[in-house]
Amino acid sequence: MSTPARRGFSLRIFLPDGTPDGLRTVEKSNWVGRAVVCPRSRFKDAKGRPDFDKTGVYVLIGPSEESDLPTVYVGEGDPVLGRLERHFANKDFWTSFVLFISKDDNLNKAHVQYLEARLCALAREANRCILDNGNDPQAPSLSEPDVAEVEGFLDEMLLIYPLLGITAFEKPQPTQSVARRYYLRARGIEAEGYEAPNGFVVLAGSEVAKDFVPSAHRYLQTLRAALLERGVIAQNGDRFRFTQAYTFDSPSTAAGVLLGRSANGRVEWKDAEGRTLKDNQTAAVDTTDSEGSD
Repeated sequence: MSTPARRGFSLRIFLPDGTPDGLRTVEKSNWVGRAVVCPRSRFKDAKGRPDFDKTGVYVLIGPSEESDLPTVYVGEGDPVLGRLERHFANKDFWTSFVLFISKDDNLNKAHVQYLEARLCALAREANRCILDNGNDPQAPSLSEPDVAEVEGFLDEMLLIYPLLGITAFEKPQPTQSVARRYYLRARGIEAEGYEAPNGFVVLAGSEVAKDFVPSAHRYLQTLRAALLERGVIAQNGDRFRFTQAYTFDSPSTAAGVLLGRSANGRVEWKDAEGRTLKDNQTAAVDTTDSEGSD
């Protein structure tokens, strides 16, 4: 059975204080959930809102001192205000948070504990952040109807997170439907990947150059170190390889981490016929322009 195509949807973003960098509430068409996005600097002024008196699950986001990967902490509260106040006092890394609640108060303590556990598991599988949670929270036992309902709520959350700039929970999708694969062959390595809407995916088994050239950017080295620490890249015999498919923000970052040097990914990645990613992107635009001029 084929997977049904996703339907379009709209988001309503409201700025209560009228500033683009302040508090935001986000609601999706035909959904009972609501996201509240709040910078740390505005929390004291915003915490009196009724949204913080509800049961919810939240993500704290901030930079990492170890690498270019963001640091993320996943938590829940019933209600959430007390937990967020403690994090404001005791956790220094975060610069903003995203809270999800139910507008009709359908989420209970067990529901948000389940969501917390699922988000932590997804973040560990994706390996796209430094997860600040010390332990893996355990999902509570829910009835089958409750699991179906909360999984549906989670699906909607996962649609909205990337629109808020949070990619920590995104794993590469199965590649059967990928129209074109690209290959990287340089510095004695071979790697394979494909272009994705959210970046460039390097496939499991792709090889990694052992060392960096002296002129390599520091951020490439710190990112590779983070991927090695998390087991995304591991030594296999006399080579380093990717143990899982991994999404990079751009083809150039992907190529740079693999090759150990600065790289223009649009030129370095080539398809089976030897055409570069840049060639194919340019050809696709030229074809569209030609069709539109008829």
